[in-house]
Amino acid sequence: MPNSLFSRLRFVLVETSHPGNIGAAARAMKTMGFSELVLVRPRFADALRQDDAIAFASGALDVLENAKVVETLAQALDGVQYAAALSSRLREYSPPVVSPREFAAVVAPRADLQAALVFGSERYGLSNDSVMQCQALVNIPANPAYSSLNLAQAVQLLAYECRVASDSGPADQSASRIGFQGELASAEQVEGMYVHLEHALVELGFLDAANPKKLMPRLRRLFSRTGLETEEVNILRGIAGHVIAACKK
Repeated sequence: MPNSLFSRLRFVLVETSHPGNIGAAARAMKTMGFSELVLVRPRFADALRQDDAIAFASGALDVLENAKVVETLAQALDGVQYAAALSSRLREYSPPVVSPREFAAVVAPRADLQAALVFGSERYGLSNDSVMQCQALVNIPANPAYSSLNLAQAVQLLAYECRVASDSGPADQSASRIGFQGELASAEQVEGMYVHLEHALVELGFLDAANPKKLMPRLRRLFSRTGLETEEVNILRGIAGHVIAACKK
């Protein structure tokens, strides 16, 4: 099915250290029916061809062979409208926190939604900047005294929840309660809006570029709770444009 979640969900691994973990993640994905894998700056440039990656993939070589390697998370999220960062560590200014099951319930029913799951490195996880490029933060419920999962285990768990949500069919969609729903804005469109809005706030004198404090992270958190649509992003950018023009007069 061209619009099934299996063709709409991308798995992104950021700065992965061990090629074996990449291969194991590919195997976990294929076991649950997913195939789109993107690596952001893996430790080894030839990580996809490393012996450990091939060995741990164990039958999922097609996932490795079709995987992409990019330099930035923004490139990895190209075309994505709803990205979720995986982290066991909660952040003060993170986007909304959801469970794996809640994430799956959001992305499975929306046939028009391009989604991504973003996993950090084995040693450091994800940076705050990477988390803020996402619209949600997935926190896996685990033993609070030892909440560390292996990368491939985390991939397997999320892939499983997404498969179950896809197989169970559309659930109660809260979006249907708000009437017409437009196309969700892509990650690139939302990032462009933040840049434009920040420029407008600086021109207005509301934001001190030399001492920005936490204003933009707070605004990011606010907007990440809304699920911005393309038209809404365009409206906000239009407002920002008029503010900039008015300040220059």
